[in-house]
Amino acid sequence: MPSRLHAFAGVALLTCVITACVPTPAAPHEASPAPTPSTSHVPARETPATTAVPEQEQVAGTVVRFASDRTSVDVTIGEDSPGVRDFLSLLPLELTIEEFAGAEKIAYLPRELNYEGSPGSDPEDGDLIYFTPWGNLGFYYDTTGVGYSDATLHIGTYTATEEQLSLLEGGPVSITVVD
Repeated sequence: MPSRLHAFAGVALLTCVITACVPTPAAPHEASPAPTPSTSHVPARETPATTAVPEQEQVAGTVVRFASDRTSVDVTIGEDSPGVRDFLSLLPLELTIEEFAGAEKIAYLPRELNYEGSPGSDPEDGDLIYFTPWGNLGFYYDTTGVGYSDATLHIGTYTATEEQLSLLEGGPVSITVVD
């Protein structure tokens, strides 16, 4: 009997070791009806930060400026969440913005945000979002057919036109908090 118990314990230990090496998603997310970029051009990212903006600091209402050499777009942070706080902890930052699917301008962050506990959203035109599966920010300007998704986190709102957003493309964009 002891050898059978040892064999079972060995198989259980081996199973734990093997499954610990297989990556799994942090949490299941609902499928998003929003278009998503292909994985062929998704850059590798570092793991989420363990610290972000201190809890006592208010983040709702913070203004974040996206500035290129041709224009700037201000985003007002809408609500406090772990994902929003972690985004703010990355700033200042420089990214490249590109067109995506005739619906949004996107930029890939240098690492995945720590978004556990952040609510999903139903984006509207004029929303800056973070799309968790691909780790990108998105300036939505045409949300036709896009609905609620746990994978779409609301960061804030902006009032720029699609043409003004287009002026952010093609070069480095500095992202800073406006004092």
